Amino acid sequence: MKVRLLFLATLTFVASLAWAAPSPSDAQVAFARLKSLAGEWESTTARGGKFHAHYEVISGGSAVLERFEGDEMGPGNVMVTVYYLDGGRLLLQHYCMAHNQPRMQAQSFDNASGELQFTFLDATGLSSPEAGHMHNATFRFVDADHLSEDWQFFEGGKPKLTESVQYTRSR
Repeated sequence: MKVRLLFLATLTFVASLAWAAPSPSDAQVAFARLKSLAGEWESTTARGGKFHAHYEVISGGSAVLERFEGDEMGPGNVMVTVYYLDGGRLLLQHYCMAHNQPRMQAQSFDNASGELQFTFLDATGLSSPEAGHMHNATFRFVDADHLSEDWQFFEGGKPKLTESVQYTRSR
């Protein structure tokens, strides 16, 4: 009887290990979704202007570079964001026209809905914690040709504005 119980306990334990076998982490799956954005994207703003984003997989597949510009931002105000894995974390570093470089960490990713949320981690070039900077970003991978982004700007320690962009793949 004891041998049988020990056998059943061992079998249950081994089965639970197999059931919990690790699958690709959410960070890796989300990073693969970011890589799938490679190409050109366009959006029309509420004021009739255009936003353009170019996504490129770089550095042997270890990073995704986003180059963002818009008619309403003025000439020379291109912003760049780099997305990358750091161990089990998905991070972004945003090179902003506000003259600082916030870094954000992915906090959640729901593969079924396509929603990826980043929150502020730290920043370089920030004159004080109260200075204006991008603080949060939410991506929604709608389908292979549509992407929604919400970027939240903080100033004085509080949300000041959210820039929402709905992109369509143009190439």
